[in-house]
Amino acid sequence: MLAEAPAGWSRAQRRLHWWSAGLILGGFAIAWPMVALPLDQLLAKFLLYQAHKTIGLTVLALLLWRGALRLRRGRPAWDAGLPPGQARLAGAVHLALYALMLVVPVLGYFTAATAPAQVPTLFLLVIPVPHAVGADPAAFGVLRVVHRALAILLVALAAGHAAMAVHHHRKGLPILARMWRATP
Repeated sequence: MLAEAPAGWSRAQRRLHWWSAGLILGGFAIAWPMVALPLDQLLAKFLLYQAHKTIGLTVLALLLWRGALRLRRGRPAWDAGLPPGQARLAGAVHLALYALMLVVPVLGYFTAATAPAQVPTLFLLVIPVPHAVGADPAAFGVLRVVHRALAILLVALAAGHAAMAVHHHRKGLPILARMWRATP
């Protein structure tokens, strides 16, 4: 890690942040109709599941890229106008968001791998992703519930994170502006 914190987020860090946010919201939005679609709409259901899986794998890849950038470049210091208690809470929320961006896609992968139906995972509908484990209805039942609960927690924390960024922006702190357009 760098000895001195950078003045602001790099363009790559900002883009990866917003791409991740958009993909997480998109994956969450399609999860509900994908599960609810009846089997008589099998093609639509299959396509939504594959899109959801592709989004999850992409979020995981973006997280790894973000982590590498963060290790190489660091992060800007917290805004001086942010009270220390709020900075600590924000740090804890960021840590939870990063952990959930790792755990939710991994659980999704294992949910798909243990599913009794054994539908293949096709990244971008083209690249087969082998399942590391086989069908296991008992594990599937647990993984599916935990994956869903943690995905809801991820979106709820992300919504709170966004709401606080807007709140601080309205109070005149440049927190949102720094992630939006690199204003130091």
